Amino acid sequence: MSLPGLDNSPFALEEALSAVASAMADPSRARMLCALMDGRAWTATELSAVVDIAASTASAHLTKLLNSGLLVCVSQGRHRYYRLAGSDVAALLETMMGVSMKGAQSPATRTPVALRQARTCYDHLAGEIAVDIYAFMQREGWITHDGSAVTDHGKRSLEKIGVTLDPRSRRKPCSACLDWSERRFHLGGDTGAALLIAFEHRGWLKRTPGYREVTVTEEGKAGFLRVFGVATGTL
Repeated sequence: MSLPGLDNSPFALEEALSAVASAMADPSRARMLCALMDGRAWTATELSAVVDIAASTASAHLTKLLNSGLLVCVSQGRHRYYRLAGSDVAALLETMMGVSMKGAQSPATRTPVALRQARTCYDHLAGEIAVDIYAFMQREGWITHDGSAVTDHGKRSLEKIGVTLDPRSRRKPCSACLDWSERRFHLGGDTGAALLIAFEHRGWLKRTPGYREVTVTEEGKAGFLRVFGVATGTL
């Protein structure tokens, strides 16, 4: 994520950081950002509906988020679609969600059950299943202890379940992403994104359009248990 308006003045970084924080410091804009955490591109009309504000108000909010570098706009025909500017923005939002929940007396019980069990974190999986998969991959040596790289053993194991990694990707191979509801790590980066794609292709997960929650299928319950030793219970 690049900070807008960064120049050579002595306080350029602080001022740019303040501008980003200001862009997020509104409940309606925060709800828009949270909605876009499902990894999809939304129209202004869709975002105004989910936030429950007038279209003109939504447009003003989107302009501020665009100018801050948090969103990008993609035009397709007569339509304009808004999405998060990148995985780094998604990681920032996920971290802020975790920080925001720290003051809650019982964070586990205050988190919606569906979101806690399984959800998307931009382009990778989050929630109970995701943190258990991360723990398995760490324990079995598929990833390094700090979650910053996939081991050779991990690459071979991932290939067996149809996970294809892009060696030319400019993203981090993988990263430990702090899960805001579980307070443990799930897998982000290129590997985290590739895993989510593989889970969908294998029919283990089904995404709900417009929401971050995902549904684990019967095939998924069996697959997660067989490959990762993760029991999904009543999901």
